[in-house]
Amino acid sequence: MSNWTDYLASHGARFHIDEASQVEDFGKALTTSELAAGFVAPVTDLGLIAVTGDDAASFLHGQLTNDVEHLGTGEARLAGYCTPKGRLLGTFLMWRDQDAIYLQLPRELQAQLQKRLTMYVLRAKAKLNDATGAPANEALLGIGGAKSEAALRQHVPDLPAAPYQVARSEAGTVIRLADAFGAPRFLWLTSAAKASAALPSLRESLAFGGNQAWYLSSVHAGVPQVTARTLEQFVPQMVNLELIGGVNFKKGCYPGQEIVARSQYLGKLKRRTALATIDNAAALAGQEVFSAADPEQPCGMIVNAAVNGAGGADALVEMKLASLDEEVHLGSATGARLQFLPMPYALDALDV
Repeated sequence: MSNWTDYLASHGARFHIDEASQVEDFGKALTTSELAAGFVAPVTDLGLIAVTGDDAASFLHGQLTNDVEHLGTGEARLAGYCTPKGRLLGTFLMWRDQDAIYLQLPRELQAQLQKRLTMYVLRAKAKLNDATGAPANEALLGIGGAKSEAALRQHVPDLPAAPYQVARSEAGTVIRLADAFGAPRFLWLTSAAKASAALPSLRESLAFGGNQAWYLSSVHAGVPQVTARTLEQFVPQMVNLELIGGVNFKKGCYPGQEIVARSQYLGKLKRRTALATIDNAAALAGQEVFSAADPEQPCGMIVNAAVNGAGGADALVEMKLASLDEEVHLGSATGARLQFLPMPYALDALDV
């Protein structure tokens, strides 16, 4: 095959899928039980921005919600990019090597956010480039579940020992992310040739999925991602970004910093993002949810949703914490009911 996309297409991958149809990559949606046991999923809709130059770290430090200047080469961090009003334009996974700082985000947002960040470079010695198709990042595999570590170690001997650590070798770059279902999750960035060679053996012990599998695991890890459907809808605390290490309140200024800090200490409405399962496979990010106790006004919005392989969808839902004890429905007070599930971390009440 000429490239990674051709290889995946030959194995049944579907691209340019209508989101509303919920058709899944490789024709099958994995279930949470399959994810918990172990899965491998080519991830095809994430982009990668490489920021290079002497001022790359200081420039990004002044733009994002997290500390970039002290980001080490062996670690990864989450970060948000806000408007001056503190509303999230994007959420990134970021890491660095000797050559660049990398920002991973949905491909659908990459062009506009890369352009926006470039506008603010001004005199800084920093340059932003699309690194998605670079040979070292040509293929991206999401791997997780109880069997994942043993299966991946057959191809990458040295793996990160804890979440948000990074390991590099001739096999590529492996980033360990937040656990889901009590088991690790890894992103493996490598060449198309190495991924193509490893995938058959990985499939022998792990369930094979695609973007759906990866995003369903992210939902259950409680890690939100801003998409085109939710641009400028949330301040970071509404999606728990500071609870999962994506906001540093001791760093210097960045766009929206005053609003984010004020929301942390002086806000008024108690809101968080919770995990729910919905008996409606068509649930999408950006849809509002309604409490039966107040059917005229939405009490929240879906941040991310993924079909769960059981006829419905699991979702991260930003909402009033008070409504967690009420009947909450999708789209209207008569829509599909949300059943709330335990989050993998504590949701402290915060006024935002």
